[in-house]
Amino acid sequence: MITYEELHQQNHAITEISNVLLYLIEERSMCDTQITCDLFFDYVDKVKNHLEIQDLHMYNILLTKGDNESRKIAENFMSGSKEIKRIFQSYQKKWSNKQSHALRISNYDAFRKETRGMFDLVLKRIQDETERLFPLVKEVSGDYQKVA
Repeated sequence: MITYEELHQQNHAITEISNVLLYLIEERSMCDTQITCDLFFDYVDKVKNHLEIQDLHMYNILLTKGDNESRKIAENFMSGSKEIKRIFQSYQKKWSNKQSHALRISNYDAFRKETRGMFDLVLKRIQDETERLFPLVKEVSGDYQKVA
C-alpha cells in the first residue's frame, strides 16, 4: 500500500537532495567528494523509485476509472515519465559510473548546466504531480488517503 503522504515525503526528499546537490556542484572541488557522489546516487535511486511507484499504481486508476480527460492526463504523465527516464538514463550514463559509484566530469560547465536542467525537469514534474496528478487520482478513485 502506498499513501499520498508517502508520495509527498518522497517528493520532499527528492527536492531536498536536489537543492543540496545544486549547491554542492557550484564548487568544482565538491563534485569529486564521496558525499556528493553518495547524494547523487541516492537522488537517482529516489527518482527512479518514485516514477516506478507511479507507473505501477497511479495511471491505471485514471485509465480504467476516469473519463476521457482523466485518461488523457494519465497518458500525458505516462509519456512524461517515459521521457524523464530516457533523459535521466542518458544523463546518468554520460556523467556517472554506477559501478565505481563516482561522477565522471570531463567538462565541468556542461555538467553543471545539464545537471541544473535535469533537476529542473524533475522538480517541475514534482510540482505537476502535486498540483494535477495527485488531486485527480484522489477524485477519480474516491480515496483521499492511499493510492493502492
